[in-house]
Amino acid sequence: MNGTDTTRSRLEHRLFDGRIEKRLPVPVPVYLASLREPRGREQTVTENVSPHGTRVTSKRSWRPGEEALIALGTGEFPQVGRVVYCERKTEGRFCLGVEFLGRSVSWGESFPALA
Repeated sequence: MNGTDTTRSRLEHRLFDGRIEKRLPVPVPVYLASLREPRGREQTVTENVSPHGTRVTSKRSWRPGEEALIALGTGEFPQVGRVVYCERKTEGRFCLGVEFLGRSVSWGESFPALA
């Protein structure tokens, strides 16, 4: 195998290895709402964050593919994301995996410890 094949093999492994970017296990206060019902938002917290997604807790069950609005608790403009999964947790809570659509989120701008 030459150098080009080795590089391609590593790239293909990264592309099919699930998650490419590292998620930071940081609780960030956010507002979460359905794109269909933006007035029904809830104040919650993330479990981890990355530029292209987050894991966040919710009071309700969500469907994979459902669009969500996530705004930092500091009142910044909400980001649109797509629910990838929803897991039932204890005490009637759920954990959502949300992938941001079309752009990355710089969590460090609002929380310098993440930069």
